[in-house]
Amino acid sequence: MKKQRLIFAAIVISFALYMLFFVDAHPKKEYFTDSGYVFGTTYHITYEADSSLTNAIRASFRSIDGSLSMFNTNSVISAVNRNDSVTLDSLFLNVFHKAEEVSATTNGAFDMTVAPLVNLWGFGFEEKSQITAAQVDSLLPLVGYQKITIQHGRVVKQNPHIMLDASAIAKGYACDVVAQELARRGAKNYIVEIGGEVVVEGHNAKGKPWRVGINKPVEDSTSTVSEIEQVVELTRGGMATSGNYRNFYVENGKKYSHTIDPKSGYPVQHSLLSATILADNCMTADAYATACMVMGLEKSLELCRSHDDIEGYFIYDDHGELKTVWSDGFPIEKGK
Repeated sequence: MKKQRLIFAAIVISFALYMLFFVDAHPKKEYFTDSGYVFGTTYHITYEADSSLTNAIRASFRSIDGSLSMFNTNSVISAVNRNDSVTLDSLFLNVFHKAEEVSATTNGAFDMTVAPLVNLWGFGFEEKSQITAAQVDSLLPLVGYQKITIQHGRVVKQNPHIMLDASAIAKGYACDVVAQELARRGAKNYIVEIGGEVVVEGHNAKGKPWRVGINKPVEDSTSTVSEIEQVVELTRGGMATSGNYRNFYVENGKKYSHTIDPKSGYPVQHSLLSATILADNCMTADAYATACMVMGLEKSLELCRSHDDIEGYFIYDDHGELKTVWSDGFPIEKGK
């Protein structure tokens, strides 16, 4: 009996020591927040980790800027646009290949070679000039995703004046890059938002899905007005919204939006006000959201219904009344 008591006591002590060691070796993680201004917009990041990962987040931002910023004259994409000899890094290559994929899927509605037209209309990285139909027509031969390829590690253009604009995909990819860095450093729960593009994993500090808002398309060129149209609960994946209600200007009484149709060369004019896309990653969602704004409502719905890897939520103008419609798999609660 005495021997049994000793054995039992030894087991209890061992278990207590084990628990003490386990608790010490695996301290409870806490949720950190990081926010600020980057890539010409705001960002908000919340993540669960052992300690602050601010330095890693900032390093990710610098990497994206050094590869994909058209406003950074030392970036890889700027060198490509100038036809300088440059080593293509993995960030540029990932975006380029995803852009090729989305361009092919959308029959060119998404097209990074739209840069000369974006610049012409005053939404790019060059100063806006007087616009004429002749100027638009002169730039159309420079647009077309099939006119630029990567061969043996370098960019090959059919015309040296072809330029790339990554603004419709880079923010989404930046969310992915930051998320990958957080995950690499042990974060299993996080939300990364840059300029309205979002990628999430896991749950918030309350153990619930992350709640992400879709803005109502209220015209506001100052980006200070924000009304929520719909809230989506997510535990994984990327979400991006594209719309013409903020980035626009009015000239001679006519509104010009930042979404340029690569085929016509002109800003789009149709009833679709905003397109929100869900995908496995934010880069994909970002590119498809832009493509939808070019394609319009009906073609965008058809696109989502024919591709299992994306879902869409669309806000459109029906003779002055805002209406919404979404693909079957978009996570909207019934009755909402």
